[in-house]
Amino acid sequence: MLKVAVLSLLAVAMAVAPTTALGQGKKKGKAAGEQNEPSKGEKKKGVPPIGGKLAAVDKTAMTITIGQSTIQITSETKIEKTGKPATLDDGVVGEEARATYKKTEDGKLMAVKVWFGPRPEGESGGKKKKDTE
Repeated sequence: MLKVAVLSLLAVAMAVAPTTALGQGKKKGKAAGEQNEPSKGEKKKGVPPIGGKLAAVDKTAMTITIGQSTIQITSETKIEKTGKPATLDDGVVGEEARATYKKTEDGKLMAVKVWFGPRPEGESGGKKKKDTE
């Protein structure tokens, strides 16, 4: 009876071991920074973009403020105005602005992409309205 119990436990351990190792391998890959790029139709998961009125543009500190959020601009930041490439000089205080960003280790917001001005026609805000007719 003892041999049967030991062999059963051994069989269960061998059956579960590959599954556990596979799960740990995936966790290690994510922790090491190996993130899969989302496919074209797949939305990116992460922090939501910031949008609102452009409150400040600091060309010296290379920052913009949208609402209450101050965002660092880097040489890697892509900037557009009304759907066309732009620079930090094109930002006008008081106009609409949006930004996607990453949080740095010290908690600051680093801009990935910034849009100045209203959304170009045809660009949706992510939510589609249903016809009520």
